[in-house]
Amino acid sequence: MADYDKSNVFAKILRGELPAQKLYEDEHTFAFMDIMPRGRGHCLVIPKAPARNILDVAPDSLAHVAVTTQKLARAVVKAFDADGVTVQQFNESAGGQVVFHLHVHIIPRFEGVPLSPPTTEMEKPDVLARNAELIIGALGF
Repeated sequence: MADYDKSNVFAKILRGELPAQKLYEDEHTFAFMDIMPRGRGHCLVIPKAPARNILDVAPDSLAHVAVTTQKLARAVVKAFDADGVTVQQFNESAGGQVVFHLHVHIIPRFEGVPLSPPTTEMEKPDVLARNAELIIGALGF
């Protein structure tokens, strides 16, 4: 397995070098909208600590990611009146990982509505902002 690359896009987001539509942040985690969503409300949770993926993350950091993932999963179901939620996490290229900073996908799901294919097109910023407002409202902050 390769080493953690500090120049990955999520590390740049954490350092403020790239923009992100923030949903939630605490001492250990950061959650934001996915700019190439596979469904309405698709968002991501990442640890603030450097970790390539689940194979090298510190257990306590992974635990914080899990807690934040549950908060966001509940919020997206509430925000979009979803029928369910898909939570995905990929590891290394062979496992489908594209950005090599641990991240968890949270996607609200609706009966009879398939996921869009991965990396199809970037969502419009105003749509991401509106969806973010709904999720933040559902978080109750």
